[in-house]
Amino acid sequence: MRNMSDIIEQYLKQLIQDSGGEVVEIKRAHIAEKFDCVPSQLNYVIKTRFTNEHGYTVESKRGGGGYIRITKVETHSKTEYLAHLKKLIGDGVSEQNANRLVQSMFENEVITIKEAKIINAAVERETLMLELPFRDTLRASILRRIIDVILYSEE
Repeated sequence: MRNMSDIIEQYLKQLIQDSGGEVVEIKRAHIAEKFDCVPSQLNYVIKTRFTNEHGYTVESKRGGGGYIRITKVETHSKTEYLAHLKKLIGDGVSEQNANRLVQSMFENEVITIKEAKIINAAVERETLMLELPFRDTLRASILRRIIDVILYSEE
């Protein structure tokens, strides 16, 4: 059985898909009421599953007329998409954000599930037995190199 966060995530993704993959604007209270949950549950889903690493931008306005606007970041090519991911990685990346990037590459059919599992194993804390910030720096370097290999193998 799926948990409430998974259900809300799927609902929001369906709204985005139904909008033609463009922008969806929602009212926090309306969604919370629809799923009989507290607004903070919706906040959690948005903060963890609709991030830049997942390929989304989120704008939020609080108050009575407030809204949450979720936009799927569309790139016109795999090359643009991977360049966007490299920018997000920067000089250091946490394990959690690395996993989000890998999940995004899988969801966008850049890598297979097997490749995603291999990449996640290569960049996990137990593999990179270094102290912070060196671990995050090494993880970022590995991910950038993997993206370079994917880019060059496409040519």
